[in-house]
Amino acid sequence: MASPDPVPDPDSIRRVVLLHGIWNARFWLTPLVRLLRREGFEPEVWGYDSVLGGPGRAVPALVERLRAGPPTHLIGHSLGGLIALEALRRAPDLPVGRLVCLGSPLRGSGTARALRARRWGAQILGRSGRMLLRGVRPWRGQVQVGVVAGGRPRGLGRLLGAVGLDSDGTVALAETRLEGVCDHCVVAASHTGLVLSEEAARQAARFLRCGRFAHGEAAQNV
Repeated sequence: MASPDPVPDPDSIRRVVLLHGIWNARFWLTPLVRLLRREGFEPEVWGYDSVLGGPGRAVPALVERLRAGPPTHLIGHSLGGLIALEALRRAPDLPVGRLVCLGSPLRGSGTARALRARRWGAQILGRSGRMLLRGVRPWRGQVQVGVVAGGRPRGLGRLLGAVGLDSDGTVALAETRLEGVCDHCVVAASHTGLVLSEEAARQAARFLRCGRFAHGEAAQNV
């Protein structure tokens, strides 16, 4: 049986597969696609049913998609980052260079818990509720993972009283920190605004190129 082709140097990969978050469709990431093209990448959006399907269907489908190649990087917004990490955990031999999580509640979501406490919350979280509530385990895989968090506290979580000022309005900064990731930065964007932010796209592109963020006034190491 032939062995799989080795993953090329991550620095040379220009293809990027993007994953959206809960309640979003593929078009939601169109602004980020445009920004990444300006950075010289070849992005495409991979869609999934975040409520009725959830991670139980999305993760194996993503594994199959990635296994078919070609080598690519990954960027996941919110829940999309959790799904990407779980796919890499289940199939560590996938031809993936690097992963950037945008505003992903890697340690579980206080906003999801606040929604779950309401009568209608379980229904709108659907089959993604469990993953959003618990987050993911510390990262021990070979793929380099970076996290871009938002530092502008405007969003659903603030309205529900689930997160404070140290957040993007939906996900607390503490919820984006996970043991084992290579790098972490904060940009001036809300949770929704992360897919619109030129700075978030620039930082993501920087990490995909070299495995580190640019730390300065616009992005602070945390």
